[in-house]
Amino acid sequence: MTTPSGGSVPDDYWRRPDAAAASGPPAAPTATPASGYAGPPPSVPPPTGWRPPVHLQPAPPRQLPPQDMAGLDAAEQRSQRVTYGFGAAAGVVLVFLLCLLCSRIVF
Repeated sequence: MTTPSGGSVPDDYWRRPDAAAASGPPAAPTATPASGYAGPPPSVPPPTGWRPPVHLQPAPPRQLPPQDMAGLDAAEQRSQRVTYGFGAAAGVVLVFLLCLLCSRIVF
């Protein structure tokens, strides 16, 4: 946040400009002695109808093959069973190792 410098009232920044100054077109930026920046250079629009050259036309998109929804559901169910099977086997091994560890501590 910037603060006003000089002897101006803090609300001067938010006041509207004079009606005479607002009626004309905005003034071009001028170089300030402190910064030496004159603003961006004026831009020139490209000529009407200008476009980059087109060398190749892409082929139209192909049709995707139809999906077998019943086959996809069956494959998903098989993979889910395999995942649950590996999880159950890992659980059994971990319970066995936990029981083995606890029996060594107790006895």
